[in-house]
Amino acid sequence: MSDTTARQLKIVEQRIHWLSHWMIHNANHLRDNPEGIKVGGHQASSASMVSIFTALYFSALRPQDRVAVKPHASPLFHAMHYLMGNLERDAMERFRGYGGVQSYPSRTKDKDDVDFSTGSVGFGAAITAFSSIIQDFIAAKPWGKDLTEGRMISLIGDAELDEGNVYEALQEGWKHGLRNCWWIIDYNRQSLDGIVHEGLWERIAKVFEAFGWRVINIKYGVLQRAAFDEPGGSQLRDWIDTCPNQDYSALTYMGGATWRKRLMNDLGDQGDVTRLIESRSDEELAALMEGLGGNCVQTMAETFASIDDDRPTCFLAYTVKGWGTPIAGHKDNHGGLMTKAQMEIWQQNMCVPAGREWDRFAGVEDEAGLRAFLDTVPFFAAGNRRLDDAGIDVPAVTAPADKVIASQLAFGKIMDGLARSDTTLADRIMTVSPDVTGTTSLGPWVNRRKLFARKGKADLFRSERIPSTAKWDFVPEGQHLELGIAENNLFTALAAAGLGHSLFGKRLFPIGTLYDPFVCRGLDALIYACYQDARFMVVGTPSGVTLAPEGGAHQSIGTPLIGMSQDGLAAFEPAFADELAVIMEWAFDYLQRQGKGDLDERTWLRDETGGSVYLRLSTAPVEQPVRAVDESFRQGVIDGAYWLREPGPNCEVIIAYQGVVAPEAIRAAGTLGELRRDVGVLAVTSADRLNAGWSAAQRNRSKGVEAAQSHIERLLQDVPSHCRIVTVIDGHPATLAWIGAVHGHRTIPLGVEHFGQTGTIADLRRHFEIDAKAIIDRVTGLTAGRRRFEQSAP
Repeated sequence: MSDTTARQLKIVEQRIHWLSHWMIHNANHLRDNPEGIKVGGHQASSASMVSIFTALYFSALRPQDRVAVKPHASPLFHAMHYLMGNLERDAMERFRGYGGVQSYPSRTKDKDDVDFSTGSVGFGAAITAFSSIIQDFIAAKPWGKDLTEGRMISLIGDAELDEGNVYEALQEGWKHGLRNCWWIIDYNRQSLDGIVHEGLWERIAKVFEAFGWRVINIKYGVLQRAAFDEPGGSQLRDWIDTCPNQDYSALTYMGGATWRKRLMNDLGDQGDVTRLIESRSDEELAALMEGLGGNCVQTMAETFASIDDDRPTCFLAYTVKGWGTPIAGHKDNHGGLMTKAQMEIWQQNMCVPAGREWDRFAGVEDEAGLRAFLDTVPFFAAGNRRLDDAGIDVPAVTAPADKVIASQLAFGKIMDGLARSDTTLADRIMTVSPDVTGTTSLGPWVNRRKLFARKGKADLFRSERIPSTAKWDFVPEGQHLELGIAENNLFTALAAAGLGHSLFGKRLFPIGTLYDPFVCRGLDALIYACYQDARFMVVGTPSGVTLAPEGGAHQSIGTPLIGMSQDGLAAFEPAFADELAVIMEWAFDYLQRQGKGDLDERTWLRDETGGSVYLRLSTAPVEQPVRAVDESFRQGVIDGAYWLREPGPNCEVIIAYQGVVAPEAIRAAGTLGELRRDVGVLAVTSADRLNAGWSAAQRNRSKGVEAAQSHIERLLQDVPSHCRIVTVIDGHPATLAWIGAVHGHRTIPLGVEHFGQTGTIADLRRHFEIDAKAIIDRVTGLTAGRRRFEQSAP
């Protein structure tokens, strides 16, 4: 590295160090704060990574590289873009405030060029590994040959390695021959609550090496390495290597004089060692001892430049938390802030004149030279790196013609039909499953479209002519990504693939399948994927207590509520194959939409923005209705509900069901029709979309849009006020219980509120009172009680 480059990197480091900390200081000490609550911002966590950050972005990266920034280093990221002129001062001044830059990097909420959202620690690391796998998946296809491959890089804190999903991702990466992936660990040896255990670095290195990673230990900076070459330097190095983490942090906080006293006490008067120590002032000695490899921008830049292959690499960079600030090394500095007095002193040390705190080039002697350097930084040469891909036509999706079929099996047959088709859509589908490919009905798709592997792998069962329904070849052109049993990995893979159009300029249609109860196992990763605005379809199947013989642990209860509550995810639970076909055809288009969020005044849903889709399916065979699939039916299915049996003007009872309990609702309606007038049956395909439209319509009416009316309001508007609504679902009853509130109808919600147990489907539906008899009993018992009350009234 030239002296000029090294000098410019130091200046950049100083600038983003200052700007990031000033932004935090302004938010906590200078900006109006009516609530009087600490704003926060993690000055120490930013400081520990500033040298790593500078070296990476300003010397190592290319525009095609993608980075997940450590959540607590977000101030550095924003300061960097502010320095580069990509961010307005107003956004910086409102850091962690309304309309300002976010607390943690966000693809959807920040104005600057965020590659991956971070915040829930551990997932920023994992998504880079899966993004590298997705990059390989795309590059192996004929339509991906023009892809310019980049490195997928994660900047992570050492405490993030406590998260279990990190190790799940490492194992999956090893299985798929991970490459082009760097994880750069800010090894500052401090977490929120204290100092990390001694010798952790050895465990970290062994884990990474076990999964085929190269581990580069970056412990000493330029000043330290130079001192080690002096007489007495080897003794100093030995002392550093054996000094406990807690001691090193405390000595850093106390400063140069304390360093001198401790070193002299521990090493004694040894001639050369004494001269090495005494030849430096207190300030110089502190700079030497705190000049670890991760806090030396030149060392980091040279280390990055030394890598010229695609092997996955872990950089273990030793740093000081709070490096270069008055709170460096203090065990409480994770959430700590410099006081106003400390900031005034630090501002002088950073050579920033008063009144020029927000000046991008304050204190820079050669501003023209710095500007010229910034203009040549490769990473920023391409401007905004958010890519896109053209829309892909969606062919008609045809439902299977079976008279009796389960929704899960219908999904499998639809996927098999797509596999047989010669369409761009089918070529861009990527399926993924955590070791339940066959049992979630993806087997036929995989038989035709094969499994993905960078290098082909023969199926011994096939070559030896051993009968098997799974004719699965591992080939580069394969379209199924097989994972181990780790739901966090499933959703992280879906997140990475669902950003294919934005990261790589190549649109994918990721479809992930898993057992519905285990959506909860990967819920944090699912939320993370939606927060990225990744686009995917997740199929939870089998679901509910209808999975009767499996027992409570395999029977989902609350997943319909997850579907309703999760932002960015449109949840459906179709009962019939024709509904499923309509939903999937719509979903392939919905995944591609990138509108601005205007409301559809017919449903009051933000369908223009698009999003991901969740299907809750079942293994229970259901007799299929014979009916015309016209536009009215299609629209009702997509909007969330339609009348399977429209109520008459004198309707006393409506049964509203969602999903696989359809036969119970239909049987109950048939019996009740002999006893009650004009019984209606409402087929709910998406409580999520019904509820969201209703809520949005109410909000808009409160704003003066009197004509705002949602789909569920229109469906129920002519239902007599005395009518009772019975809702039933193989899931939590709260999913549909709200429907009565739309127009004030008395509602009887039926569903499952407790852990299931083994038995037949009939046993469990009877036990949980979601069968036809329970529906009838509730209606007749309620009506009889009402009549007795009316007869006894004076």
